[in-house]
Amino acid sequence: MHHIDEYVDERHKSWCVHCRRRLGPLESTRDHNPSKALLLPPYPNNLPVVRICRMCNTGFSLDEEYMVALLGCILTGSTDPGLQANPTVKRILNRNNKLRARIEKSKAVYVRYTGEPQTVWKPEADRIERIVVKNARGHVYYEFGEPRLDRPVRVWFGPLGSMTAAEREIFENICAPSLWPEVGSRMMTRILARKDLDGAWVNVQDGIYRYALIHEGALIVRTVLYDYLATEVDWNG
Repeated sequence: MHHIDEYVDERHKSWCVHCRRRLGPLESTRDHNPSKALLLPPYPNNLPVVRICRMCNTGFSLDEEYMVALLGCILTGSTDPGLQANPTVKRILNRNNKLRARIEKSKAVYVRYTGEPQTVWKPEADRIERIVVKNARGHVYYEFGEPRLDRPVRVWFGPLGSMTAAEREIFENICAPSLWPEVGSRMMTRILARKDLDGAWVNVQDGIYRYALIHEGALIVRTVLYDYLATEVDWNG
């Protein structure tokens, strides 16, 4: 990814975007957004980074680990560490037998009418939602330079393959906004210089992670992970 400077009001960066506390008296840390655990090495240069409080960063760790491991298991169809393409997933499953067993328990195999087996996974939706919203807040903060401290009104996630053709068309094809972002924001620079953009999508790593922000009349953040999981976080309904 390209390095993009920003020139926004620094007062907007006084809060942790997750717990809404002022960062001044708190121990803070730089947080990759998305986490490197969701990507594959070699990692892209200049990954988006936001500053949040250390307590929040630590608090997301277990849910993030769960989400990374679950997606790896779904994509390979197995909780076997040896079958994982993502080295992070392999390490998680090797060292955390309880988590591996928990994910294995969420798997069910059915036999189709054709006689072929079909594997279905039941995710822990609340844990996935926390990481989806975390990433969405981080994307807004990084690209617009402003924290979104209120709760979203809607959070959705599901496999891209579960969408109809019409739903997929709407999700993927985002119209260019008639209102541009604030001058000095990273998103404004992206739009003008076409940096890391594929249409309206910011491409973090090909086929692994991309995100888009819709900010005209509503604020919606969409992401796609591994060309498999689609997410949408809506702050305006």
